[in-house]
Amino acid sequence: MPVLRDGPLALRAWSEDDAPAVHRACQDPEIQRWNPAVPRPYRLEHALAFVRGEAVPDELALAFTVEGAVAGCIGMKPVPDRIGHVGYWCAPEHRGRGWTARALRLFAAHAFGELGVERLELVAEPGNAGSLRVAAKAGFVREGVLRAYVRHPDGRRADAVMHSLLPSDLRASRS
Repeated sequence: MPVLRDGPLALRAWSEDDAPAVHRACQDPEIQRWNPAVPRPYRLEHALAFVRGEAVPDELALAFTVEGAVAGCIGMKPVPDRIGHVGYWCAPEHRGRGWTARALRLFAAHAFGELGVERLELVAEPGNAGSLRVAAKAGFVREGVLRAYVRHPDGRRADAVMHSLLPSDLRASRS
């Protein structure tokens, strides 16, 4: 995987050296609240498994860095028919500056160009205002609500808002 760059922002493969930064970020209550797949408690061995690609083996997960510091993650699980399901998280100290939306656009361009993806899908719970802002800023189009779509570790189910991005949407957001 080549390093993708947009000014001080880079998308790159994870390394084991990133595990402490992932571990710190995943202690954040907001990351745990909105990402049901994050183990609780989140230990360093979870972070090591994640950066090695062992936690979710079928996912392409990339670090996004700002000026060399790990700021977050952009990941994609391929689904049939050239569709990718994307997700992301951002460390608390990097939020509110537009980095995640910028990283998501950079990743989308790579997915459409190099990976042959024809549609990206993204879901976020209706109460996750930060994630909904990122999706909109990255050019994703809100499609509707998927009722009881997300299962949380405590067993409860939650609605999710489906968003999509097509190559033409990405081109339009650059104009």
